[in-house]
Order: sequence, then C-alpha cells, then structure tokens
Amino acid sequence: MDRIVKAFFNSAAGLAHACRRELAVQQEVVVLLVALPVCLFVTENWWKRLALIGVLLIVLMAELLNTAIEALADHVTPEHHPHIRIVKDLGSAAVFMALTLAGLTWILALAERLV
Repeated sequence: MDRIVKAFFNSAAGLAHACRRELAVQQEVVVLLVALPVCLFVTENWWKRLALIGVLLIVLMAELLNTAIEALADHVTPEHHPHIRIVKDLGSAAVFMALTLAGLTWILALAERLV
C-alpha cells in the first residue's frame, strides 16, 4: 500500500509540475474541466460521457508523455540534433493523433445530439 501512496504523490507532483510550466498542458486541463459539465448536456448515456471525457484524458496523457520526452531530449543535448528532432516530432505526432480522436469523438457526439 505504501508503494501505491508514493506512486500517487509522484504522479501528482508530475502533473502539478506540468500544469505550472507547460502551456499545452494548462490548456488541455482547462478544456477537460470545461468538458466535465458540458458532457452532461451532450448525452444522457453514461458510457458516452465516459468516452467524451476519456478521449480528453488520452490527449492529456499523450501531452504529458510528449513533455517528458522533450525534457529528456533537452537534458541529453540542448543543442539541435536531427535525431532528437525526429524524437520530438514523433511525440508531437502522438499528441496530434490523440487530439484528432478527441475532436472526432466530440463532433460525433454533438452532431448526434443536435440531429
């Protein structure tokens, strides 16, 4: 149990650090907080609400992983390096894919609600 508690506090510290220093994380947290009450009006189905919030959590997870990759890459070499750029671009592509999934999910849910 002690390990689980320590893991929770480590995770909370990482999220707090990202929220303080990363604009993209700040924006995604705001979107998530706004989406929580909005999803209650978009659908009455609890599984659809879970999906709407879940895709936003996936975006946040991808952003946190991308931020970690970028921080590690910058620590390894602060200079511009073509291989490091590819690593950073791959992390960015992962965030883009998560954003695309979230956008399509919300568009479909809103379209279903409005039609």
